[in-house]
Amino acid sequence: MPLCFARASALALIIPALATPAQAADSGEVNVYSYRQPYLIEPLLKEFTDETGIKVNVIFAEKGLIERIQAEGRNSPADVLLTVDIGNLTQAKTAGIAQPIQSEAIDAAVPQAYRAKDDEWIGLTRRARVIYASKDRVKQDTITYEELADPKWRGKICTRSGQHPYNIALIASMIAAHGEEWTEEWLKGVKANLARKPAGNDRLQVKGVYAGECDLALGNTYYMGAMLNDEKEPEQKAWAESVNILFPNSADRGTHINVSGAVLAKHAPHKANAIKLVEFLASDKGQEMYAEVNYEYPVKEGVPASELVQSWSTFKADPISLEEIAGLRKTASELVDKVGFDDGPSS
Repeated sequence: MPLCFARASALALIIPALATPAQAADSGEVNVYSYRQPYLIEPLLKEFTDETGIKVNVIFAEKGLIERIQAEGRNSPADVLLTVDIGNLTQAKTAGIAQPIQSEAIDAAVPQAYRAKDDEWIGLTRRARVIYASKDRVKQDTITYEELADPKWRGKICTRSGQHPYNIALIASMIAAHGEEWTEEWLKGVKANLARKPAGNDRLQVKGVYAGECDLALGNTYYMGAMLNDEKEPEQKAWAESVNILFPNSADRGTHINVSGAVLAKHAPHKANAIKLVEFLASDKGQEMYAEVNYEYPVKEGVPASELVQSWSTFKADPISLEEIAGLRKTASELVDKVGFDDGPSS
């Protein structure tokens, strides 16, 4: 897939080649490689430039950026990698493209549960993995992840691939809570309750509920805000309005949380500016903007979610460290294959 280039301060379609480390000394700019879509982060990057005068040069791509930075090695112009999911953050660390972000401001803003112990990745926003439940056909207002394996939901659950990073992280959290053997049996039960073969993204699972194909759908919270406000595909508002959000396990260990985050590139040519950018994204202003633009939960305590997100109810977040979840992702992926989850229900 072609890469999309932009300069956040001017939002130009094409920018000059990003400066190499040898060209970057004392430059008033910072280079960002982003898996996050342009419309999600451009408002924040523009605000950063307005406040600091530091230009932000951005490369957007859906995949391959970690590998690109790795291949570029010491000559990489990348300063910051912005991405989603604990899997991508830990992949960047494992690939050897990260370095610790040493900042008292970030340490104060981001709880330890949402950053690496060695600070080689930093969480910037939280998203909860929730259940979208049909307003017409599901009368209960509480649920647990464990309950998804209950035969009463036979043929009534929609989800994307079990191998998608969002589901792998959830399954890893189940392993942390119950152990591998228990989670394998649970996965078999959830598979038996699927309405169809896993496919599509989280929005399409909600569409499945709207269309009557299923009663429950797994999805991330921010998709509700995205569907309610999608001007390009206004029909998605009806999908969103057909469901309630249930926050699983709010009465016990809490709802599974994942993060979007940042990595400071190992050979960042504008290291000081890169740290300033991540500090801004973790600041009150950056967190407020993330909350309003992306419908995500701030990681910084005391910064409220948007009014829309707050209207979905409060919930208890699972306190498990995301590093522990990252360490269980391989086992989770193996279990998905072992039970043939993505083959869908057997009948």
